[in-house]
Amino acid sequence: MDATDQKLLSLLRTDCRTNVATLAQKLGVSRGTVSNRIARLEDAGVIVGYTVRLRPDAQPNEIKASMGIAVQGNEARLVIASLLGEPGVATLHGTNGRWDLLAELRAQNLAELAQVLERIRLIKGISNTETSIHLETYRLS
Repeated sequence: MDATDQKLLSLLRTDCRTNVATLAQKLGVSRGTVSNRIARLEDAGVIVGYTVRLRPDAQPNEIKASMGIAVQGNEARLVIASLLGEPGVATLHGTNGRWDLLAELRAQNLAELAQVLERIRLIKGISNTETSIHLETYRLS
């Protein structure tokens, strides 16, 4: 990837619905060049999909939480596979430090969150968890 690809990805991260003509104008290249670069990045697996980002207040009643997860011994693959199948897990990250995994959880209410936590804590191979509910989201820009 060159600097133009990086700028293209940055523009698409900001608004993936930006049309090719506008992207070409912002990058100073032709529409064909933008289309070809997007196709190449998709074919290479750099771009794996497009999504919608919601304002933090768009779903005001949704509960979001972060969970640190410690995994016993060599059970990481089993734990990850189980967590990826858990509907309450929105994202899952491998990390270093105190926790082996960080999961972002989503639930419609506290009762549903309690059920998600219970299901996760029962997964074979999880030795410890710590959950924090998101109270407010701050944006840098």
